[in-house]
Amino acid sequence: MNFALFSMQGSEMLFRYIHYFAGVIWIGVLYYFNFLQGEWFKELDADEKMKPSRGVAVRTLVPRALAWFRYGALVTFLSGVVLLGLKGQSFGSEMFKTSWWAYISVGTAFGTVMFLNVWLIIWPNQKIVIASAKQVAAGGAALPEAAAAGAKAGLASRHNTLFSLPLLFLMGAASHLPSQVNPDYNGWKLAIAMLIVIGGLEINAIKGKTDNVKITSVMGVTHMGLLLTAIVYVLIEVLTK
Repeated sequence: MNFALFSMQGSEMLFRYIHYFAGVIWIGVLYYFNFLQGEWFKELDADEKMKPSRGVAVRTLVPRALAWFRYGALVTFLSGVVLLGLKGQSFGSEMFKTSWWAYISVGTAFGTVMFLNVWLIIWPNQKIVIASAKQVAAGGAALPEAAAAGAKAGLASRHNTLFSLPLLFLMGAASHLPSQVNPDYNGWKLAIAMLIVIGGLEINAIKGKTDNVKITSVMGVTHMGLLLTAIVYVLIEVLTK
């Protein structure tokens, strides 16, 4: 008896399943941090009686959530790389002339930047915040760099939330949007346009102001994410014709 899962197409399905499962964990925890925990922490900070609860959460809950967060990102990224390789074998050289590639390549760029933000910005800075909370609980003083580290991690996390909206759209559009591209479209034009858009936003994620409500508020980042999704979609449609 032959099992479809053990065929070439089945292997692609298996890695897609892993990719989706890990991605749900990663993005789910990302939204938990940005839509729930961050707003709750603001309430705790505003109430002196409840403020110590934040320290408990930072020492016990946050490390657990960050473990699922960063390893979910890692598995999502690695399984995505494998999927691209399998798709490349399936499509051959014609892959670069398809609407699937036009959308998924941009989605891959967003996902890669998000993955790097997790491991190079969010996690290193959150380690400082956690270490500071543990030091305070032990009777010591807070680490002087903890506040700035928390702000840097928060800004990068907000940008990942911003990037996630076009990323999810592009993943769906690659296979399900009936978009037609000119097989001879100039891929470099699209690449340069996306480099400008994603690169400019990533610079803001690293160097931007941490009090910009367009990015740091829940509604602000949601609205900006939807706007970014629309801009990216229009650019793809225009530059692939």
